[in-house]
Amino acid sequence: MVAGLGLRRSGRRNVLFFAGAAAIVLWSAGPFLWQLSTSFQLDRALVSPTPSLIPHPFILQHYLNIFSVKHFQFYVLNSCIVAAATTSLCLGLGAAAAYALARLKLRRRFGLLGLILSVSMFPQIAIVGPLYLLASSLGLLDTYVVLVIIYLALGLPLVIWVLFGYFQTIPEELDEAARIDGAGPLRILLLVIVPLSVPCLVTTGLIAFIAAWNEFMFALAMTSTIAHQTVPVGIANFTNLYYVPWGDIAAASVVVTLPLVLLVLFFQRRIIEGLTQGAVKE
Repeated sequence: MVAGLGLRRSGRRNVLFFAGAAAIVLWSAGPFLWQLSTSFQLDRALVSPTPSLIPHPFILQHYLNIFSVKHFQFYVLNSCIVAAATTSLCLGLGAAAAYALARLKLRRRFGLLGLILSVSMFPQIAIVGPLYLLASSLGLLDTYVVLVIIYLALGLPLVIWVLFGYFQTIPEELDEAARIDGAGPLRILLLVIVPLSVPCLVTTGLIAFIAAWNEFMFALAMTSTIAHQTVPVGIANFTNLYYVPWGDIAAASVVVTLPLVLLVLFFQRRIIEGLTQGAVKE
């Protein structure tokens, strides 16, 4: 009797758990699924009194428009260059700085960490003007360099903070063993610490990549031609004065979102390891 009652309660808990998980998935994936459906529908179907989730007729015209008419591939290429360069620099400089803060006996290092993190707390709208004037005086407007420098300054504090916490979980005995073998700090970082920190590096790298990929305000202010404008600016340029091409915007949104989804799915295991292994210090 008691066993049967316990099984019933366990079954109800399982049903509630899966129902809650399904609701969260639907809530999270619903907007993307609707955007995906929109990208395959005619424009007149999108403004009909009773819109449909299932495209009828099913068309690919919006995807042809963004690549053949609006040359969206150039915006995607620009975003790939800027995001990849930003991520590489963030991981390289961030790992070196985090290792120095975690291993070297620096006075008030937590105060220094707080100062580094405070750099990213300024509202973007408050610094876009001064940064524009500085970039203009240096002749860096409408270049990849200005975007990479700005995104590096914004993303590096978070990368340093996360890697600092993770490096502290790695036993210092490994460093001492490497020093006995004649390794210096840089060699220890590259050959000992970095291989052990791959999950955390993947997680922080994805955060930096996604932040650079999706950033809009600085890309809009600092670039003016298709040669260097990134994806968010390219999508904003689709809108005309009297007409909003919702189908083309939806197609472009799907194109730029799918790579991020695939990256997260591909590195899913590493991301989970990076989020959990640094939670407990040994």
